[in-house]
Amino acid sequence: MTLEQLNSDYALADQLTFVEGKGGLPMIEISNSLAKATISVYGGQILSFQPKGEAEDVLFLSPSAYYKPGKAIKGGAPICWPWFGPDPEGKGRAAHGFARNRMWEVKSTESLGDGGTKVVLGFGDSDETRAIWDYGFELAIAITIGKTAKLELITRNTGDKAFSITQALHTYFQVGDISKTKVEGFGGTQYIDKVDGSAEKAQAGAIEIGQEVDRIYKDVAPASSIEDAALGRSIKIDSEGSKTAVIWNPWAEISKNSADLEDDAYKTMVCVETVNAANEVIEVAAGAEYKLVATYAVEHS
Repeated sequence: MTLEQLNSDYALADQLTFVEGKGGLPMIEISNSLAKATISVYGGQILSFQPKGEAEDVLFLSPSAYYKPGKAIKGGAPICWPWFGPDPEGKGRAAHGFARNRMWEVKSTESLGDGGTKVVLGFGDSDETRAIWDYGFELAIAITIGKTAKLELITRNTGDKAFSITQALHTYFQVGDISKTKVEGFGGTQYIDKVDGSAEKAQAGAIEIGQEVDRIYKDVAPASSIEDAALGRSIKIDSEGSKTAVIWNPWAEISKNSADLEDDAYKTMVCVETVNAANEVIEVAAGAEYKLVATYAVEHS
């Protein structure tokens, strides 16, 4: 669908427009009375969220990100689905599934009574997806932009057999200085340390990052936060449908060796991901649906 057609069908006066983004990809620009945001139709991915009155974006987006078919956009909230991490069946299929590097469809746009804006994107199974993962499905992401950003990832099983998924809202958050940042809400929980051979460890107190971090936390509470001293703010994260979380920072070597990251990217970002991963495998019965939700808000002390 052309930008002209998208704007004709789905634009919202003084609130939402479709524009051509980098690489010619269609982007949704939202600017309402509460916040502004950018959403990529490719990948079904929010790239930017900045509440009114905030000096800085909540989300991190790499200046070197790829914007081309078959590549994931590095930043915002990429969607890992129908599996998180490597191919669970060892068939050599791409890590993190196929949702984050394909074009989605615009399903609806809506102006909300509180001044917010809601966008629903989605896609269903096709011959292409069936060749990768042989199930009938409809996947949707509902993104609501207001005082908070709410992401609802909805999996519907449209087939006649159950399937199992792992998944993630692989969200990159912007911070002022990683050395002055703490992630709260995981004290007392167990985690899998993927940097240390998947050793099982216990988290004592807040998470502080001074090296590469790649961890899956298990049996987590629904609320966590990023305490960003350098920018003088706290990013609050509330999740639903998730008992696991991933904390990731690539640190210096991976940043330097990643073509779609700046060398010093690790200093100003941290991923706190709302996921179903590790032992949290979700079975979706025929005809059923499952919803994974994350809500992001900014507070100042």
